[in-house]
Amino acid sequence: MLPERALWLPAQDTLCVADLHWGKAAAFRAAHVPVPMGTTSRDLARLSSALEVTGASHLVVLGDLLHARTGRHDETFRTIAAWREAHSALRITLVRGNHDQHAGDPPADLRIGCTDDPLPLGAFVGMHEPMGHANGYVLAGHLHPSVTVRGRGRQSLRLPCFVFGDGVGVLPAFSSFTGGGMYQQSPGDRLFGIAGDSVVPLN
Repeated sequence: MLPERALWLPAQDTLCVADLHWGKAAAFRAAHVPVPMGTTSRDLARLSSALEVTGASHLVVLGDLLHARTGRHDETFRTIAAWREAHSALRITLVRGNHDQHAGDPPADLRIGCTDDPLPLGAFVGMHEPMGHANGYVLAGHLHPSVTVRGRGRQSLRLPCFVFGDGVGVLPAFSSFTGGGMYQQSPGDRLFGIAGDSVVPLN
């Protein structure tokens, strides 16, 4: 587990991320909702950091690479294309998620292979929505898990987190413009919160 919100699988030389939601800010602006600029660039810089730390040759996106058709903005794709050129040797595979079904596959010049789940990853199975699978331990996204940590002085902090349960692990949303979502803790789940540059066990 990496504090960049990514999971490194050394045996597969693969870095896994989920829920990048590229173009979400552009989609909001298209709907006349004022949101900050530069979210895509910051997320791509964090992704580059995770790739540099691991040296991964394969990037797997566990769904929701793109947010919506209204987010398919020229400026957003220019930023992504420049990042892709800087990582031209990297193999990228998208396991389509629910948002990808509506937003469509990424442009062909980004050279991102697209597939429906499940995606075999050695002892693991890559999916978007977390559900058990007979062929291995599932790695998924979709739920944008987060946890609220409370201090003695009644202060609280909401942290993105990794969740590992019986047969299924859920990655935090990679997008910095996506809050905590639909995750509901089950007995036996192991939680690991991302606090700055650290991944901290929370059970």
